[in-house]
Amino acid sequence: MADDLSLHAHLIGRQGSRADLNTPVLVLDVDALDRNIAAMAATAARHGVALRPHAKTHKSVDIARRQIAAGAVGVCCAKIGEAEALAEGGIAGILITSPVAAPRAIERLAKLAAHADGLIAVVDHPDVAARIDAALAAEDARLDVLIDIDPGIARTGVASPEAAVALARTIAALPRLALRGVQFYCGSQQHIADHAERAAAIAERTRYLESAIAALTGAGFAPGIVSGSGTGTHRIDMDLGVFTEYQAGSYVFMDKQYLDCDLTGDGACPFEVALGVDARVVSANHERLVTIDAGFKALSTDGGVAVVRRGAPESAQFAFMGDEHAALVAPGIGAMLAPGDPVTLTVPHCDPTVNLYDHYHVVSGDTLVAIWPVSARGRAR
Repeated sequence: MADDLSLHAHLIGRQGSRADLNTPVLVLDVDALDRNIAAMAATAARHGVALRPHAKTHKSVDIARRQIAAGAVGVCCAKIGEAEALAEGGIAGILITSPVAAPRAIERLAKLAAHADGLIAVVDHPDVAARIDAALAAEDARLDVLIDIDPGIARTGVASPEAAVALARTIAALPRLALRGVQFYCGSQQHIADHAERAAAIAERTRYLESAIAALTGAGFAPGIVSGSGTGTHRIDMDLGVFTEYQAGSYVFMDKQYLDCDLTGDGACPFEVALGVDARVVSANHERLVTIDAGFKALSTDGGVAVVRRGAPESAQFAFMGDEHAALVAPGIGAMLAPGDPVTLTVPHCDPTVNLYDHYHVVSGDTLVAIWPVSARGRAR
């Protein structure tokens, strides 16, 4: 059975070998990736905050290593399986940003805590904290934890400053847990397109976070770590000055969702598009439409639609046409492109698009230079 390595390993290092990749294929521009990593690291350093970028974006040991080499204190993972995969790859300083509550998952968390350097988990319920403590005792392990504070979407997190204090008291009484701070991730605000509207929304939520910090501090639990922020709000959060570390993740790749946002307030984008899906025209029998080989199985569907980056008019409209196909629609496009012609797409939402692939095809210019595994794909549970 053909896989990415058997199909493409022989192309590594061959000048212009990107043109010979079988499509659809996930392509990563390593030069843009490294510039994005350096830009965010420099911005965080200028503001005196730590960077713990979210690896749910890339699920990659190779990319996590580059982020840590550039100054990140570790990475975030959304689930226990991602954390296991990255820890197996030697990544330290992992923060698991979703509560681990299922019995089997708690057992896995305790085992991971026994050997993963710098592991941190979030908790949002006293009963779960007690269960984790008991599991840690069975492994003779200890674990640093953050209290997850609900930013207002009722997904996870304690629901009030008073609940945060009560949970802090529970944690303090558990011998295997050490409370290090709080997490506050405003996910629903990250993609507000207008900068002023996004800034106002984050400022309001930050005032609530400050009330929780004040309650914890007044009770003797001043948080050493205040973790949160994202690609969409990192500049705003830096001005507000409450977070001690940032969890931004998508900046390494950029996708249509974030390209549609004014990240800086002046319309400039501080990051480059590093991730794309290369596809090919498979049919061109209509004047205003060509069909390409990248459909629902090649691109996420939760962030709108892909946009043309190169190989076709940027004005061409993308439309899904099923599992394996999509259409590019523009006047005269059927005469411009022929079957077999390559097209590169900017993805709608990078995280779930990456999850559809086994490997990154890493390019510098038009040359394939490496094939990196999506290390934590299929390891989210």
